Amino acid sequence: MLSGIRVISFNHFHAGPMAAQFLADLGADVIAVEPVDGAFHRNWGVANHFVAGQSVNLLTTGRNKRSLALDMKSADGKAIARRLLEGADVVMENFRPGAMARMGLGYEDIKAFNPGIVYASVSGYGASGPDRDLPGQDLLLQARSGLAARTGRADGAPTPTGPVIVDQHAATLLAMGILAALLGRVKSGQGRLVEGSLLQSAIDLQAESLTAWLNGARSDTPRGRHGLASWCSAGPSGIHATADGHLAISMASPADLAVALDLPALAELPASASFDQRDQITRTVAERLAQRSTAAWLPALQKQAIWHMPVQDYDDLRGDAQLAHMGAFVDTPGAEGAPITLLGHPLRFDGEAPPVRLVPQKLGAQTRDILAEVGYDAQQIDALVQSRVVAATAA
Repeated sequence: MLSGIRVISFNHFHAGPMAAQFLADLGADVIAVEPVDGAFHRNWGVANHFVAGQSVNLLTTGRNKRSLALDMKSADGKAIARRLLEGADVVMENFRPGAMARMGLGYEDIKAFNPGIVYASVSGYGASGPDRDLPGQDLLLQARSGLAARTGRADGAPTPTGPVIVDQHAATLLAMGILAALLGRVKSGQGRLVEGSLLQSAIDLQAESLTAWLNGARSDTPRGRHGLASWCSAGPSGIHATADGHLAISMASPADLAVALDLPALAELPASASFDQRDQITRTVAERLAQRSTAAWLPALQKQAIWHMPVQDYDDLRGDAQLAHMGAFVDTPGAEGAPITLLGHPLRFDGEAPPVRLVPQKLGAQTRDILAEVGYDAQQIDALVQSRVVAATAA
């Protein structure tokens, strides 16, 4: 779909590399440019975990990309970057605002010699404003945006989500913006500056509940009581303990709950009580669910068509028949020869997900090929490797 589109990715950690990976999955030629000793995400692993020397961060965001190791601080390195950018369709970076411009590779610099460039940047707090230079990291943005304050139980503390959902959402939004800019370029012939921020991505994640709050909806607690999913949930929508696990119950009327859970006290309540009497309903349901096992409750919930789901943990996911059917997990040999498991692309096109064409690569695995493509001969490439302007590793 994006065959023929070349993306130069000067990205590190998660949001930028993940956005570039989305484009790579769709067929773009993504060249991941890293320092000669590797980008941050190559050298720091989630849970401090590495597989045959490759960090989990790299395995998360590195599929379908080619690797170029380049010393961007050297004059020769900047010259190589310039050659790459002359023929690029998209350039991406997620450094702090102004970092690329200080190297002479900001949007205005590149646009001067490549007017069709789509320049995409994502930072913690945006390119301007009083906090633009603050460090942007997922946990910090969950705290700043109200997300942590609105997550968890009313009787507990503000709670961050476990996964880095702000980074992930920022990556999705940035990829969407790049695709829109590329489509616009087809009509106008001109490139565009696309800017995202973790802060506004964190706000966007809360669109439903935050819009309710901004328009007058209120609660006396920032988080839901008795296991309610949120401050704005109707009872008993949330996660509740059973005798041996936990169940999610969503959007169930008091009358249906009365039948499924044998709770006659709920039978006469009107549908409006789901919100007006949500604490009472939620507490009653939670106490009842705790009396039997998860499996014991499922038939009655299914019979009454109550939306529900047992809570699974990561160890359960490989045995999930639907995830297996969707090809959510891809088992493959890694670049270092060890078996690895990657996540599949989350979309389908004509019924098929884009394949893993290239597993996350060794640092500089395509350095020589990429330099040859932009006009360097073998002797020049050898000299650049010798001088550590670039690093090249056999694929």
